[in-house]
Amino acid sequence: MKKIIALGLLILAFAATSYAQDVKLDFRASGFIDAITEYWRTAASNSGGGIYDVVPPAFKPYGQVGSTTTGYAFDKKNAYMETRMRLKFDAVMGKELSGTIFFEADASRWGDLSPSGAQRNYMGYWSADRAALEIKNVYFDASLPYMGIPVPIQLRVGLQPFSVRPNLLIYTDGMGVQPSIKIDPATITLYWYKAVEGADYKSDDADVYGAQVSAKIDTYTVGGYWILYNMNSYPFNQVPGAPDPNTAPFQDTKYSANIWWAGVYLDGKAGPVNVNFDFIYDYGKVEGRPTYLIAPDVKYRGWVGYLKVDYPYDMFNFGGVVTYATGADKRDTSASGLPGTLTASGVPSDKVTSFIQPPGSEAGAIFGESLVFYSSWVNRGNTGIANTNNYNQVSRGAVGGTWMAKAYASYKATPWYKITLAGLYIGDTTKHGDTFGTAMNATRTGYKNNSTIGWEFDLYNEFQIYKNLKWTAAGGLMFAKDGFKFYDPVFDRNRKPSNPWIITTNLTYNF
Repeated sequence: MKKIIALGLLILAFAATSYAQDVKLDFRASGFIDAITEYWRTAASNSGGGIYDVVPPAFKPYGQVGSTTTGYAFDKKNAYMETRMRLKFDAVMGKELSGTIFFEADASRWGDLSPSGAQRNYMGYWSADRAALEIKNVYFDASLPYMGIPVPIQLRVGLQPFSVRPNLLIYTDGMGVQPSIKIDPATITLYWYKAVEGADYKSDDADVYGAQVSAKIDTYTVGGYWILYNMNSYPFNQVPGAPDPNTAPFQDTKYSANIWWAGVYLDGKAGPVNVNFDFIYDYGKVEGRPTYLIAPDVKYRGWVGYLKVDYPYDMFNFGGVVTYATGADKRDTSASGLPGTLTASGVPSDKVTSFIQPPGSEAGAIFGESLVFYSSWVNRGNTGIANTNNYNQVSRGAVGGTWMAKAYASYKATPWYKITLAGLYIGDTTKHGDTFGTAMNATRTGYKNNSTIGWEFDLYNEFQIYKNLKWTAAGGLMFAKDGFKFYDPVFDRNRKPSNPWIITTNLTYNF
């Protein structure tokens, strides 16, 4: 409550120095509508999950815990279509003030069957008339009067995007306040978001705090940031013992957590070469709340490094990406990474050294560095074996427990057609086990520890039909290696799926 009062007084102080405007309202609309086709084998839709329970049910052989016997299953082909619509309205009052309302609607499948009368994400239901329209953002931006401070101050308030290096760390939407100050050549941005309110009379909230500093230096943009998730209730929105946290009212959870992320980055041009670099470190712990649970804390320590280099030459572009993200030790880490849970060897979990991303972040879908193993920009990140997003607790995202080396080349053959070829080597950084595979040793007393997940090769074709209409057709094939084997308890043997592949297309109208 004190934080809310202090924030309100701060805004009122700014408002007290406001000045009159004589500016007409400029009302703008923008958005897109797409149609995506998916055809794949073992290149699963988002896997979800926690730290190491990330193997999609489709990959688990029949009889294994969590396997599926209906729908898409081990080694089966999958085909469907999907659509998303976004509609954004901006009410602009000159340079000083604007408001944004942003809507979204999804047909997760053309021909959706709506279970139990569900409406959200079921725009594809036959005969239509679904209540599928969602509010994505509602916020306003204000350029505040100087109030004696000779630097520009911007303020964004409301349901807004929270984005910090979104391909690796954070992209989500939430209620918050984001002020920024421009002091040439630097920009300082502060963050406060309310992730969970809980009961008004209890200290069971989850708050997000942070700061970022960036500056344009010569041909580079350099920056650094620190983000803290102070989670008095963790996981978010979960009732102890409830199978689905979204179907019950919020109550105190068994756990609390404090985890922070610190990172540095560089984007820019070194002569003819474009460079993007990131390094991120996570640090914190999850502990049992004494009222509910007495168990050892679980400590979190992980990091990721990312380097991308592009060399454009005439109608060509040549590039490469290298990523390394730490993995956990399966002797110390349970599937969920929560206190009081047991590792595969039956001892209490107490450590997670895998790189993780915050709760609710969609970085796993945004990473977009391949078609089969990682998520793809072609289909909005809706597939990918390694695409792990968890909306209630931390997860390994796209990269935790893996490393990758990628080379690619593109050629813009005409003003309306571009072709790109890419090849990736994908490795495993988890200790005493695999990030995705569950292969057991010969004596069935522990997991195998394999270092190679596979090789992947991708082809992209981009057609600019009109200025606002684009069609992309892409296909990828992964040659799976030992890090992608699974233990089949029914036949007591390790099994490797047939090589995963995907063919996906996207027709998008932007307006």
